[in-house]
Amino acid sequence: MPALDPGRTALLLVDLMERIVALPLAPRPGTDVLAASARLADTFRDAGAPVVHLRVERPNTAVQPPGSELVPDLVADGDPVVVKRTVGGFHETGLHELLSGLGVTTLVLGGIATNLGVESTARAACDLGYDLVFAEDAMSALTADEHHASVALDFPRLGTVAPVAAITLDGPE
Repeated sequence: MPALDPGRTALLLVDLMERIVALPLAPRPGTDVLAASARLADTFRDAGAPVVHLRVERPNTAVQPPGSELVPDLVADGDPVVVKRTVGGFHETGLHELLSGLGVTTLVLGGIATNLGVESTARAACDLGYDLVFAEDAMSALTADEHHASVALDFPRLGTVAPVAAITLDGPE
């Protein structure tokens, strides 16, 4: 996979919240997803590319369930956090405007769950014209079959699927 342009690429991490990461996931546990996501986030920050976090909140409720915050130490100073109230990350969140303002045309996606928040966000991003890269080992689902269906059947139609180790950026702008 060719190196990505850090001036036009953002890492988008979906729903890496304590209560979601703690779920029984497959094909890999949430701790493995977090480790891969953290490595990828470091790569992006080192290259001067943005790391954007999505966090879901249940609509029409004043108090969110325990563990609804992003995992501690995942968000660095300056990383935008976008709150969504639907499965996908673009509906009425300002995410597209944020990314457009940063000059982003390519998104690298990771998070939980592969077939829900990640895939829904990816489909909307594709509709909006973003080029997509899926960090396969920086995501997981409630079952391995759900994860594999997205990765093997859907994501290749929307973009490029690659392991974290293959995703590189050209370097600082």
